[in-house]
Amino acid sequence: MELQQVPALPDDQGWAPQACALPTAERPLRVTEFDALFAEAVTAVRPAGPSRVRMELRPEPRLAARAAELAARETGCCSFFTFAVTAAGGALTMEISVDARHTEVLDALAARAAHMTAS
Repeated sequence: MELQQVPALPDDQGWAPQACALPTAERPLRVTEFDALFAEAVTAVRPAGPSRVRMELRPEPRLAARAAELAARETGCCSFFTFAVTAAGGALTMEISVDARHTEVLDALAARAAHMTAS
């Protein structure tokens, strides 16, 4: 997978909480992977209820696979995330939810996705 360069936010680690089990040295790469997915695939970011956000993605099979693969790896280190990648009716969405203790993490992730989408 080739990652595209996207402008960085001042705090690239803003949505990686202390509870994250990913080794600190690997976190910048994971942030870059999410940034690239957000910049290339996400077309809209919307709240979907308490502690939940829905991202609309360009409906392409390779983007669905990439989103699912990244989501699976992320739940390995941050088990408080729940991801659902859904393809239906020609649309592709990724819904992300967290428990009540991690809503600030989800809010930061959603803000980052919105920023990358607008860039």
